[in-house]
Amino acid sequence: MPFEKGDLILANYTAKVQDTGEPIETTLEEEAKKLNIYDSAARYEPRLIAVGEGWVISGLDAEIKNMNAGDKKEVVVPPEKAFGQRDPTQMRMIPIRKFGEKAAEMSVGDTVDVDNRVGIVRFIGSGRAQVDFNHRLAGKSIAYDFEVVKKLETDDEKLRALIDRRFAGEGAKVTFDLKEDGLNVQIPDELFLLEGLQIIKRGISNDAFKFVPSIKEVTFTEKYLSKKPAEKAAKKEEVEVPQTEPIPAEKTG
Repeated sequence: MPFEKGDLILANYTAKVQDTGEPIETTLEEEAKKLNIYDSAARYEPRLIAVGEGWVISGLDAEIKNMNAGDKKEVVVPPEKAFGQRDPTQMRMIPIRKFGEKAAEMSVGDTVDVDNRVGIVRFIGSGRAQVDFNHRLAGKSIAYDFEVVKKLETDDEKLRALIDRRFAGEGAKVTFDLKEDGLNVQIPDELFLLEGLQIIKRGISNDAFKFVPSIKEVTFTEKYLSKKPAEKAAKKEEVEVPQTEPIPAEKTG
């Protein structure tokens, strides 16, 4: 049966600009290599999506609602339901001097940050640069090859996926226990200095309350492991190493 708002699914997909075939992103490693967009630092695996929650562009979200686990579908999303139509008022002419030392190296097509807004340089001349603050995919239809790999059914599956999503590649190091109406998440000491950890913990809590309604309380345990056993073993091993007597040199002559 079709999905409902809030259902959690795992999906594989490849997205391209419909008119040009320009690849945008993919969850498949082999496809990324084939399209020459492979990133060795990226994680290629089915993506977690909360149906109807705005985790993907609205046009794709609407199509997912009518799919089932195991379905494969080609979806074309028009600009108004993807990244919006192009807005001419988002084009600005900016004096080159505003870019400071970077001005000499700037070229058409570069991405720049102006007054905390990210834009793309479209033209440079007469001491000014034309910067486009529209989304780079504005005005373009996006084509998806989309496959629903799985719908997450159990609370354990949902929590595992939600934690993995927040920790972005480090989730396997985090364990959790779900008992009655409470969730306890255990974070190992190697992740204590992870940037934005408090924000991650708040995000996990909010996700747990929303997608696993039976949970009424979330606690986090910071797990420290004793290094003493390892130190003792090292010392013991050092003591037990046999000491050899120096061998005297042979007498000569």
